[in-house]
Amino acid sequence: MPEPDLRSLRSTVADLADDVVALRRDLHHHPELGWHEFRSTAAVADFLAGGGLDPKVRHGETGLTVDVGDGRGPTVAFRADLDALPITEASGEPFSSGTPGTMHACGHDVHTAVAAGMARVLHGMPVAGTIRFVFQPAEEIIPGGAAEMVGEGVVDDVASILAFHVDPSIPPGTVGLRSDAITGASDRLNIELSGPGGHTSRPHQTVDLVHAAAKLVIDLPAMLQRRTDPRLPIAAVFGRIQGGAAENVIPTAVHVGGTIRLFDLDVWRALPGTVAEIVDDIVTPLGATAKVSYEPGSPPVINDARIVGVVRDAAIEALGDRSVLPTQQSLGSEDFSWFLERIPGALVRLGAGVGDRSLDLHSAEFTVDERCIPSGMLLGAVALLRLLDAER
Repeated sequence: MPEPDLRSLRSTVADLADDVVALRRDLHHHPELGWHEFRSTAAVADFLAGGGLDPKVRHGETGLTVDVGDGRGPTVAFRADLDALPITEASGEPFSSGTPGTMHACGHDVHTAVAAGMARVLHGMPVAGTIRFVFQPAEEIIPGGAAEMVGEGVVDDVASILAFHVDPSIPPGTVGLRSDAITGASDRLNIELSGPGGHTSRPHQTVDLVHAAAKLVIDLPAMLQRRTDPRLPIAAVFGRIQGGAAENVIPTAVHVGGTIRLFDLDVWRALPGTVAEIVDDIVTPLGATAKVSYEPGSPPVINDARIVGVVRDAAIEALGDRSVLPTQQSLGSEDFSWFLERIPGALVRLGAGVGDRSLDLHSAEFTVDERCIPSGMLLGAVALLRLLDAER
């Protein structure tokens, strides 16, 4: 990008930064859970319309898209997520959540504000082609908004796509980049064990479901490791065991629930059948009957190496030579992966850490250094323009 264009982008970002920060704080103070982002959608639409853009709100009134550019050339996209989490905020920010039990603890308010700011910045620039901004509802829910918006065709004509996720472990003005898998798949597993019940003094005359559940919790993760390539990490962790009402009664039903997380796409696609077979292998010899409910979440986010390279060059240009940092894989899931099932793209970790604090995502005390907002706007604008050039 010629230097005058970069200077112009810097100037426009600086002029708009206070308004974008105000939008972020407004969204943060009025968080909404997945599929209920009505006010958030309207606030973003108003902000975009105030800059002369023509946003298109989805028929369900949660989520929207807006296009920037002259339409003569390829189309690239940027995804931002709108929803908050069911967490009671304890950050102490003056613009903390005004909705009891709901909080932007994952930075989606930042992603949305940065994307809206980028759209307004680029709207005033000569853009040869189309840049589509996708504001998605329900990222935190299974099934979430990404799959639904993909099904609606929002990326049918898109060549490639980017998304940001704030990272509290690195400072503003930096980005974490990684090719290949950057986040994992996360599936939900619920198993209902049943048997005739009985007295704890005579377990040999019935089916000891509590014993079966305990064996399932211990053996299933180990057997999964034996059924998959040992070089590929897979984490099966149970968070719920429910059953029984008395110490001397073997129950007739025990419920076990947990998650399975991994990075490999091929293994992920085969998991429902594999898990059902393992559960049967464990509980059938014990006489128990198992009803397995396997709910696939989002596939792993697989970043395209070519597009990561485009973002790396853009980051160096926009933020400086030391702005690009390596980043680790996370077994946390991100439904941006549904877009990447259709088109190549990259999830970029946007530095947002506050001093030496180490609060993680989904913490009730989570907060960001808002200097990440103008740096994200500038990086995103440069990266999207570079991506348009790369798709010609």
